[in-house]
Amino acid sequence: MSDDDGDEAEPAVELGEGPDVEGAPVARVASRLTWPQERSRIEDKEGDAVIRTPDGPRELSAVLADVEETYFDRRQAFLAEVRDVIGHGPVETAE
Repeated sequence: MSDDDGDEAEPAVELGEGPDVEGAPVARVASRLTWPQERSRIEDKEGDAVIRTPDGPRELSAVLADVEETYFDRRQAFLAEVRDVIGHGPVETAE
C-alpha cells in the first residue's frame, strides 16, 4: 500500500526527450527465452525480432547467422556470442 490518496501515480523514472532508438535491447529478447536453447530454436522463436546494435537495428536471425555456436547453455553465453557479433558501443538513434 502507498500513502497516496488514490490518484494515478507518476512514473518512478522520467523518460528523456531525446530521439527514439529502433529495435529492442538484445537482453530483453534473451529474457523472453528459457535456457538452455539451441540456435535453431531461438531463430524459430525470436528470429524476426529487431535488436539494437551500434550499426543500427538488425534482425536477430541475421546476427545469429554470424554466430558459430549452435547451443547456448546459459543466457549469458548467448548474450556474449551475440555481442561479439554486433559489437559494443553506443546505439544509433532514429533520425
